[in-house]
Amino acid sequence: MTQVTDREARGTSATGLPPVPGRAGGAADATEAAAPGAVDRRAVRRRQTRRARATGLALVAAPVLVVVLFVGVPVVNAALFSLGFTGGLNEALADIGQDVVHGFSLAVYGTLLSNPVFLRDLGATLGVTALSTGLTIALAVVVAVILRLRGGLVGKTLSVLAVVPIFVPVVIASWSILTFTDAQGFLRSLGAQVGLEFPVWGYTLVAVVFGSVWTSLPFAVLMIAGALQGTPDALVDAAKDAGASTWRVVWQVLLPMARTPLVIATTFTVIGVLGSFTVPYFTGPNAPTMLGVDISKYFQAYNRPQQSTAMAFIVFAFAAAASVSYLRSTVRSNARELSDTNKEAQS
Repeated sequence: MTQVTDREARGTSATGLPPVPGRAGGAADATEAAAPGAVDRRAVRRRQTRRARATGLALVAAPVLVVVLFVGVPVVNAALFSLGFTGGLNEALADIGQDVVHGFSLAVYGTLLSNPVFLRDLGATLGVTALSTGLTIALAVVVAVILRLRGGLVGKTLSVLAVVPIFVPVVIASWSILTFTDAQGFLRSLGAQVGLEFPVWGYTLVAVVFGSVWTSLPFAVLMIAGALQGTPDALVDAAKDAGASTWRVVWQVLLPMARTPLVIATTFTVIGVLGSFTVPYFTGPNAPTMLGVDISKYFQAYNRPQQSTAMAFIVFAFAAAASVSYLRSTVRSNARELSDTNKEAQS
């Protein structure tokens, strides 16, 4: 008993081993020992993060600056000009232009929307846009479906014919459509050989629709055909084995798989036709005219820059409304892909 007490007094345990240090003191000593290296690593990571952020900002600064200076500033300035702000960068246009409204107001838009000529042209623009978009998407779907389900010489021929317009300049295509449909064009000449009289479509909205479909078809075919080609063969074969007809395979299998490309093709076709200038300028009538031609006339021929700017923003409003479905479809598609990726990572 006396020996045990002596060993404990000397700081040794009954087993002869040195005593275990206290908990608080041991944790503090370990923290002090590990702190310098941990602090250094955290400082290095912070410096690397700051350097990466600075590098990323430097890389995107130039294109962002170009967009802001050459797109953002002119758009904001034009919007203010259409609302009556005639100072600053708009002062020269306000001095030169006619019927300029000074002071912030919606008077320019009110005047346009109460003008029957503008409303007629707006109706013509929306009608041509709707008809051209419908025909373009319908033809693109037909070509894409034939290429997917049948292929062969017929599918390849149709796909080549549908994509050829992308290599033809719009000016040349517009002139060709005009000479094809006017009073002395190919259709009238061909009909005269067999005793038929074809209608004159040159310088009418029908020619504008033809030209719009011609210029919009290649992009739509590429988008939709690419989506249908990516549809698994197993889905198509399973539907056929279950007794589905070709129409049901197209309607219930292929088109749902190409929903997002269909929305994208439709949206870009609408936006392209809404703001088109070359096709309606060369092939369209003097009245009614598309708003793209009206904007040019009001700015150059009529010397009314404020009214032409307001027309441009009205066209932009319709284009923005058409892009809502595209944005929703893109967001849903990205969310679906992200969800699938997370599920795969968790599994």
